[in-house]
Amino acid sequence: MNSIEKKYKELYTAHYAKVMRLCLGYVAGDQDLAKDVTQEIFIKIWENLEYFRNESSISTWIYRISVNTCLSNLRTTKKSSRTIAIADVPEISEEHPDADKAHQLALLYACIKKLSETNRAIILLVLEGLPHKEISDIIGIKHDAIRTRIHRIKMQLTKCVSHV
Repeated sequence: MNSIEKKYKELYTAHYAKVMRLCLGYVAGDQDLAKDVTQEIFIKIWENLEYFRNESSISTWIYRISVNTCLSNLRTTKKSSRTIAIADVPEISEEHPDADKAHQLALLYACIKKLSETNRAIILLVLEGLPHKEISDIIGIKHDAIRTRIHRIKMQLTKCVSHV
């Protein structure tokens, strides 16, 4: 195994779950579609790994590829994409706390899907636990503006989830 293959394997192991969660947010929780997009992202990482110039951290580079790929996927499938309607979410029984959690997650994904592309990227990166500075680097918006947007996005999501 050469050094590029070894580095790719390490990156895949370290970042797969994070990229998958980010993709889930973009595709409103559709597991199969998220896996497809995640695979596409890792193909791009493999194809471009030898050209990475270390001008940013490797994780920032991976997130940038991930966000761009997810946005590109959304644009190409926007006309044929299905939306999650609240009527499609199954009724929750008091006896099944896991079902209630799944319902809340479905509502959150539905509300995230309503955000603009940039705001969706920001909140999904926040949910991944990235520092505001790194989000700023990935999105290309000043740090202070990111902090303000995060606050507004959280208010929007709270309002959306509570009014559904």
